[in-house]
Amino acid sequence: MTPIYQTATYVQEGIGKHKGYEYARTQNPTRRALEKNLAALEGGADAYCYASGMAATHAVLSLLKTGQRVVVSDNVYGGTHRLFTKVLARYGVDFTFLDASDPGRLEARGGRFDMLWIETPTNPLMKVCDIAALAAIARRQGALLVVDNTFMSPFFQRPLALGANVVVHSTTKFLNGHSDSVGGVAVVRDPHHAEWLQYYQNAAGAILSPFDAWLVLRGTKTLALRMPRHEENGKVVAEFLRGQPGVKKVYWPGFPDHPGHEVHRRQATGFGAMISFDLGTREAAGRFLPALRLCSLGESLGGIETLISHPATMTHAGYSPAEREALGIGDGLVRISVGCEDADDLIADLQRGLTKV
Repeated sequence: MTPIYQTATYVQEGIGKHKGYEYARTQNPTRRALEKNLAALEGGADAYCYASGMAATHAVLSLLKTGQRVVVSDNVYGGTHRLFTKVLARYGVDFTFLDASDPGRLEARGGRFDMLWIETPTNPLMKVCDIAALAAIARRQGALLVVDNTFMSPFFQRPLALGANVVVHSTTKFLNGHSDSVGGVAVVRDPHHAEWLQYYQNAAGAILSPFDAWLVLRGTKTLALRMPRHEENGKVVAEFLRGQPGVKKVYWPGFPDHPGHEVHRRQATGFGAMISFDLGTREAAGRFLPALRLCSLGESLGGIETLISHPATMTHAGYSPAEREALGIGDGLVRISVGCEDADDLIADLQRGLTKV
């Protein structure tokens, strides 16, 4: 097992004689082992880990300069939207949001851009973006394509192989898999970008701790065991929810009639365990969620236990009500990260909640 190098600094043999390790913000053997591990999983040239998924996102955006333009898929995680519109926009980076699930919209938009930022499937409406098609458009612009691959993990989807330049994860989620570590990673295809992200990691200092790095390393050892079980349970839950009278709509790319089903099937090897479903009203969601006993109501996703959330008041609370309405994130929308419990137990728990709707 990789040791936890829980040290703040390293003894040096003399002036300039540090054998590659000087100070733990700059280098740490446990963190470096994880970075090499995640770069290999995503097929990247290198990877750098940060204190959270948002810290990794901020690091990637540091590749840009004032006045440069970013196009963002319009249904992104609320924290990403908040960082872009409330923080980075203050420093002169221009952000445009559009429905990137249709590459034609991006081409029709016209105008130059320097970065394209997408999630696929998106959080929480599970829109699917065609990574290869968007990569081709970005290349023609001389722009970077960044893919948040948190929902799929490299087990199901490898965006760099499809033409993306950078892949971002919240390692908190499926990579760690046990809801006991917060972190993030940026994996790059180009060594030039790796050099900058390493420099930024040291300069800004939002590093992943040695213990958190060790926890994620532990998690990646079981990734190939956990993800098939997540997906197997996800399919059972999605099909169950779709047949319930209290459920207005279910969002899951595994359904053959999902608008992005064929694209997702072409670029990924599985459909995952992230599902959203609409109960119609906030009142219905408010009756459903407290009635659950096995599914835990809380922020986050990707743990072996099933987590369920209310996007309008949790992950996407930073959007204005008008913005959520325009995107289709209603007050009755519920998002579920299906865990590895017995599927029959999950169905029984969801059925218990739906009797209150």
